[in-house]
Amino acid sequence: MVSFKVAFLLFVGFMVGASKAQLCPTFYDDSCPDVSDIVRGVVQQALETDDRAGARLIRLHFHDCFVDGCDGSVLLVNQTGVVSELGAPGNANITGFNIVDDIKAALEEACPGVVSCADILALASVHAVSLVGGPFWEVQLGRRDRRRANLQGAINGLPSPFENVQELKEKFGRVGLDSTDLVALSGAHTFGRSRCRFFDRRLNVSSPDNTLDASYATQLRQACASSRDTFLNLDPTTPDDFDNNYYTNLQSNFGLLGSDQVLFSTPGEDTVDIVNMFAGSEQQFFDSFGQSMINMGNISPLTGDQGEVRCNCRRLN
Repeated sequence: MVSFKVAFLLFVGFMVGASKAQLCPTFYDDSCPDVSDIVRGVVQQALETDDRAGARLIRLHFHDCFVDGCDGSVLLVNQTGVVSELGAPGNANITGFNIVDDIKAALEEACPGVVSCADILALASVHAVSLVGGPFWEVQLGRRDRRRANLQGAINGLPSPFENVQELKEKFGRVGLDSTDLVALSGAHTFGRSRCRFFDRRLNVSSPDNTLDASYATQLRQACASSRDTFLNLDPTTPDDFDNNYYTNLQSNFGLLGSDQVLFSTPGEDTVDIVNMFAGSEQQFFDSFGQSMINMGNISPLTGDQGEVRCNCRRLN
């Protein structure tokens, strides 16, 4: 009985390892050799008319991977047999689907039925970052698209802008990511925007958040006065560049979201030293961000003959 259990555990371990091992950067070298250049071209075109395009794509990839792994399920709309993950509060107002549609159309023309939507999100993310001054990392490829969505998984699993460090660590830990991954991936907030409703509870005059710079809080109150749906820059210093200013902002209590500022302002947490490290070295941040994106991209991929390669990223074949 003991030997059977050992054999079973070894088999499970082998299968998990094999799943990850099937991802490789050369997966499309024969079947779609220009895949990366095609994706890069569409992302570059999107950035020419939309400064937020890169942030939109990163958010889609992040929200995809945190629910049952990087499987393209975040892209699915409600349809027969599918209750979309887009109904989860964490996916409220998530955008960028038009860019994914444009990428998919270009790839279907070049190599129909070959490149998965899950891989499109991974490739779009690296180009979204590198095209605005950030790092380039070697994207692992070969994911397949899941034939279902998990709304409850999205409700329970997506990190929230209102959570503290321990809650964030717990959610990252569930998918095998550690504190360095948490702080590095949060650095994607060096570009993009947020609606006031996701941070305006920090602006309460009667009980101000003492981890938010007072003069910055005054500016934010004025900017948010007209509507809770007003968009403000996540990084007030270099809002459209991918750099390490996100971390120097945290050191100065200029983190827009509470879930960002807690990484630096929670005494005794290991995230504080990591923030300081990235604030002091942009190269260290870039290297860690690239590795953390690879780590995230390796979460529970479907490979081989699992799932499918969708023709339309929003609908099952």
